[in-house]
Amino acid sequence: MIRRGRFAPTPSGLLHIGNAFTALAAWLQIRQAGGTFIVRIEDIDISRSRVAYAEQQLDDLLWLGLDWDEGPRVGGPFGPYVQSERLPLYEKALERLRAADQLYPCYCRRSELASIASAPHGLSSEGAAYPGFCRSLTDDERRAKAALKEPAWRFRMPERELRFDDGMCGPQSFDGAAMGDFVVKRADGMYGYQLAVTLDDAAIGITDVLRGADLLDSTPRQLALYEALDFGPPAFAHVPLVVDAEGKRLSKRDRSITLASLREDGVAPERLIGALAFLAGWIDRQEPVSARELIPSFSSARTAAKDVLSINDELTKFIRA
Repeated sequence: MIRRGRFAPTPSGLLHIGNAFTALAAWLQIRQAGGTFIVRIEDIDISRSRVAYAEQQLDDLLWLGLDWDEGPRVGGPFGPYVQSERLPLYEKALERLRAADQLYPCYCRRSELASIASAPHGLSSEGAAYPGFCRSLTDDERRAKAALKEPAWRFRMPERELRFDDGMCGPQSFDGAAMGDFVVKRADGMYGYQLAVTLDDAAIGITDVLRGADLLDSTPRQLALYEALDFGPPAFAHVPLVVDAEGKRLSKRDRSITLASLREDGVAPERLIGALAFLAGWIDRQEPVSARELIPSFSSARTAAKDVLSINDELTKFIRA
């Protein structure tokens, strides 16, 4: 079987060094395996996404030396590779889940959901676990609420333990009942991230999902969707996050660490890649190196030994030297 991996940026801002590390690791994993690498633009949140950012992100990937076999600008047999052009796929899946009673309409208002903001979190990437206010409404109650408000649609999480082996983080276990049911389509018509990414990965034939550790706890929800839709799931691996010298997560709002800024300042991509490879343990000293030269050196085991990758002042000086 030919392995298929992907990098799927959201065009809501400029790529930063942390995004570059995730893209590099995903690319190296698949290139080392002789597989097919795909780029997909995740612009499902149309209000925040910009075409200009998507184009800049693609340019930045090429600047790093990360090419792709399928995706924007090159095409491929599983297109389109832009989420906003795949909406019929999501609606068809919703119809299937509704027919199987895997979804229910949720009429909760933001003020009601705000009351659970201080409750224990089900998944950090989703916020507080939904307590199921609308899960067991009667038909009469739903009709009364529907007369006042357009519903969102929530997926019924299985009330059991969900386990998987992560390629970087090892064996994982989550309590499905404690996570809370999540939104797959908002009241304003926007499809949820968990649904879109699961359907896209399945439709495009992704075998390997390598992404940041901040999405580790999205995996059990996506696995529940794979099961409900009778799709075979990919293998998951979550790499450490890149943080600044103070241990804070990098942000697209900090222009100083964006790839566009580094390019404008004349930084050589090999210096950034060398710094990231040194942090990840793929090379044993700081030195400029190209992405392609790193293919034999990529090691998930060495990367997994890191909690976070910290860009300190010394590495910043090396990158910008």
